[in-house]
Amino acid sequence: MYDMGIVSKGAQCNVDGCDQDGARSLNTTKVENAGLRVNSKGKKTILCKEHYKEWKKESKDDRDLERARFSKF
Repeated sequence: MYDMGIVSKGAQCNVDGCDQDGARSLNTTKVENAGLRVNSKGKKTILCKEHYKEWKKESKDDRDLERARFSKF
C-alpha cells in the first residue's frame, strides 16, 4: 500500500497558531466556512486531529443539509 498524500508526508496543521501534525486534508473554503482561521492559500487545508474534530462539530448542520440534498426519496 502506497500513501502518497500530503498528510502521510508529515504536513503540519494549517490552523493559525497550531503546530501539530496533520491528520486530514479538506477543502479550504469549507474549513473557513466552519469558522476556523487557516493560513493556507491553496485549495486544500491540513487539519490535526483536534481541529478536524472541531471542524466536524461546527459543520455538522451544513453536512447534514448537503447529504439531504442528494438523498433519494
